[in-house]
Amino acid sequence: MLKISRRLLIQQCLRHAHTQVRVRFAPSPTGHLHLGGLRTALYNFLYARHLGGKFLLRIEDTDQARLVPGASERLVEDLLWAGIEIDEGPGFGGQLGPYVQSQRTETYSKAIEELLRNGTAYRCFCTERRLDLLRKEALRTRQVPRYDNKCRHLTPAEVDSLLAKETPHCIRFKLTDHEEPLEDLIYGQVHHNVSDTEGDPVVMKSDQFPTYHFANVVDDHLMGITHVLRGVEWQISTTKHLLLYKAFGWQPPKFGHLPLLVNADGTKLSKRQGDIGIQHFRERGYFPQALVNYVVSAGGGFEHRENAKQQLLSMRELYEQFHIERVNSHPSRLNPELLDDLNRLEIVQRLSGNESQTKLVKLVQQLVKQAYPQQPNLDLAEDHILDVLHWSSKRLVLLQDLSSSKLSFLWVKPSDYQIKDLTVGQLAHLLQLINDIQDFHKDELNVKLKSFAQKENIKFPQMMKTLRAALSGLKEGPGVAEMMEILGKAVTLERLKEALPKESVHLEQHQ
Repeated sequence: MLKISRRLLIQQCLRHAHTQVRVRFAPSPTGHLHLGGLRTALYNFLYARHLGGKFLLRIEDTDQARLVPGASERLVEDLLWAGIEIDEGPGFGGQLGPYVQSQRTETYSKAIEELLRNGTAYRCFCTERRLDLLRKEALRTRQVPRYDNKCRHLTPAEVDSLLAKETPHCIRFKLTDHEEPLEDLIYGQVHHNVSDTEGDPVVMKSDQFPTYHFANVVDDHLMGITHVLRGVEWQISTTKHLLLYKAFGWQPPKFGHLPLLVNADGTKLSKRQGDIGIQHFRERGYFPQALVNYVVSAGGGFEHRENAKQQLLSMRELYEQFHIERVNSHPSRLNPELLDDLNRLEIVQRLSGNESQTKLVKLVQQLVKQAYPQQPNLDLAEDHILDVLHWSSKRLVLLQDLSSSKLSFLWVKPSDYQIKDLTVGQLAHLLQLINDIQDFHKDELNVKLKSFAQKENIKFPQMMKTLRAALSGLKEGPGVAEMMEILGKAVTLERLKEALPKESVHLEQHQ
């Protein structure tokens, strides 16, 4: 039997003692988290929480050549931002760690020894040159490249001789026929005999690092994983994993494979698109719950209600309503317009709570300061920002849109502008008129302002140009009435009063 340390023995006992659901998200830190990875993590989390289970994070960093510095830390940050709580993992505790594969090499070495001992694995001494020739020959004859299992047939004496010469080698696993179908939680019965299409796979590389398939199986077993939910692209490899479980004499977890995420036009989602990274959505200004609802809207897992009004569900509501049998088995199409709608809903939802409302105000203040760093005269009063947010919540998709140059008048107050085209008396009447308007809407404002101009015998275009300058300091932008509606009555009056002439003499009307 496999000789393992006392710590590993405890792990084995704990693994078999688990009666609750235990799932894991096991990314490789070779890049940043994208929509596909978030979907996998999210569905694992929802499944675990629905059944009162645990969600583990494991970092699979065996491909040392492709590691991206800081990727693991950014990945954790993105998961937490999305509201996915990590029960066990690097920096989160847990009795079955370490949860980083590069720190588990001793465990893999002992597991390899067990496979070599029971005859289900063997040492392969084939050089890269020989393997390359095999690949080229297969391509020349229009066959799928595969290892020919040459070293499987070496005698013990031949192996000992090569080892004595310190010949570099890897460890390969002996593939056998696997006739039993995989009972996929999402796809049902799936038949695939991997030995028909592949040669014996490498399980331990010559640098003593395990391959993905081997480390994945060993870790899932020792960490007590009961259910594996991952992308459908891994379905074809699951037979290989089941054979490894059989070789160890271990009970495999249950497997479910999530369908491909595709673009709205049906094309495959690709990291090369550059706009599917979670950091991209965060930088654009999308909120986490909007993005989470967007992802689940494509993949299913929830009761479908015909003609139901679009809702933004909390994480708790999502995992309470989640059912694995309702996950789609066909490719999941993403609809970017839905994400925009969901983000609007989240802005409205955040405006309804005192704490979240305060955070929104601070976020807008931060965005405006970043957009106009050289402007000393910014209007960032909380009441003003809330008025703008209520106005914009059903019109704009992202908070960042509020700091765009076309809406600069919302925040940048005109400095040192004085109204000289209206008399003091006319200005007083205008301020009183604006103050008395109950329905502060652009249509009503236009009617009142036109009536005022006619009554005072003022050229309407000239008056509106004057008001635009007093309110915004701009020569162009939204209509003056719309600008006043957006600013609100209080800010409109405040800015007009600040633009009143400083001298006390009556000004003559400018013709």
